[in-house]
Amino acid sequence: MSSSYKKPGFDAKYFEQLVNSLPALESKTIAITGTTSGMGFIAAETCARLGAKVILLNRPSKRSDNSFDRLKKNVSNAQFHKVNCDLQSFDSVRGSITAINELCPDGLNVLCNNAGIMAFRDEPTIDGYDVQMQTNHLSHFLLTKLLLPKIEQAAEKHGEARVVNHSSVARHQQKKLKGEYLEKRGGSLGGDGASMFFSGARWVRYSQTKLANATFTACLHEKFQKSNPKLKAMVAHPGLAESDLQSSTVKDGGMGSFFTRYLMKLGQSEKDGCLGLLRCIADPKINSGVIVGPGLRGLKGKAKAFSLEKYYDNDYTKALLWTKSCEAISDEFNI
Repeated sequence: MSSSYKKPGFDAKYFEQLVNSLPALESKTIAITGTTSGMGFIAAETCARLGAKVILLNRPSKRSDNSFDRLKKNVSNAQFHKVNCDLQSFDSVRGSITAINELCPDGLNVLCNNAGIMAFRDEPTIDGYDVQMQTNHLSHFLLTKLLLPKIEQAAEKHGEARVVNHSSVARHQQKKLKGEYLEKRGGSLGGDGASMFFSGARWVRYSQTKLANATFTACLHEKFQKSNPKLKAMVAHPGLAESDLQSSTVKDGGMGSFFTRYLMKLGQSEKDGCLGLLRCIADPKINSGVIVGPGLRGLKGKAKAFSLEKYYDNDYTKALLWTKSCEAISDEFNI
């Protein structure tokens, strides 16, 4: 049965070493999307252990409530605040802003656009966009726009503030960003093909979202450098890390359980998959305009910083991403 997949249960090799190298985060406020499980949960817990106030942005659900309770139990003295934010609804994203702003009287030091879904069916959101593209990129684009004043406030107070995006090695599967995947065409973008070699329509759509995450970082870096270098944009990728992404994709029919078990033998733990994300959030040595992970195509290992790749860090691709994203949210995003 497709639902028979179980995580390999890898041991973390590098996680504790990385965490011990990070500075304290007292006085910092960090907002993270997608913290109910996986690397988002690990990042939220780690940032709290380092002293940060952590704002958890998830769609309302029993799963979200349970993960919130687990985080509070794991880090009893932490400042966790949950705000309902469903990335499959632009109205929900807009509706979350007042609560987030109230939790950031001194600004938002880091916005971590982490949440993502993988190889889901060809279905539209309530707004009409591909469910993967809206969840993984378009709603994060809107969230970043709406929270930019608070990010700028933190940059003035602390000398820097960061927008952290989360991509994947899947960005390499689609070397050209295509505008139709950013348009209101959800449900008519190729169907539900799921080739075991990641060439089916589900995987094309997913790869486009991960390419969009990297391109968005390139856009922000360029605009921040021109307008306010205290603002930083970077993107992480986890390599091939075990997480609930594989489980949910197998359950939805995007991957077979046998192939997934075989593939994941090449991977690493969730905690080691979180190394790039944590370095982007908290490591002072990470600069704007980089991608951080276990090699540009690496599947496992320590997270290192690399220059953004030219196949998305170019004028044509950046202009396409920005124009189509503004059209989707029905607003301009001026920096």
